[in-house]
Amino acid sequence: MRIGIDIDGVITNIEQFVINYMSKYCVENSIEYSIDTKYYDYCKTFNISKEIELDFWKSHLEKYVIYEKARPFAAEIIEKLKKDGNEIYIITARWYTDRNDDIGNKMRETVKNWLYENKIFYDKLIFSKGHNESKMQEIEENKIDLMIEDNPNNINEIANTIPVICYDAGYNKECTGNQIIRCYSWYDIYSKINLRRNRNG
Repeated sequence: MRIGIDIDGVITNIEQFVINYMSKYCVENSIEYSIDTKYYDYCKTFNISKEIELDFWKSHLEKYVIYEKARPFAAEIIEKLKKDGNEIYIITARWYTDRNDDIGNKMRETVKNWLYENKIFYDKLIFSKGHNESKMQEIEENKIDLMIEDNPNNINEIANTIPVICYDAGYNKECTGNQIIRCYSWYDIYSKINLRRNRNG
């Protein structure tokens, strides 16, 4: 089976990173905010302007993309999935990775280094179109059988074609359907993939 895996929100816990550091940033800069985790858009999550969010990422993007660790057991389970005979495709639309300039080159190299340092091994690394864009082209071109994703828009779209493991987050609670399998940890993902495989023979 070819398994597609997103990075931000799946291999990492970007939701908790933003809650931790954005609240700190707002308090230290006397910015009024309120948190509602049902939104995928961080401006809505914190009830702040786009300008404030962009300013936050100017000072925190490097901290996140270089130093944020993978979720517990992510590397272990991905290795198990590989040993079980699956092919691993990392499919990410991380900021700037679709740019054909020095900024894009630097971010793509940063992603590769981060995956290596966190012992996330894969058969293929795919940088999809711009942030928040559809991943269907990459999924179809690479004949992905199962996708692990957190973005609600991607989950709903992909589930029309193949099964999707939805990594639970406040912003994707409303994603439901026969092809959507909600998971809460990497061992939970492994258990549910095996359950599905055993049912399908």
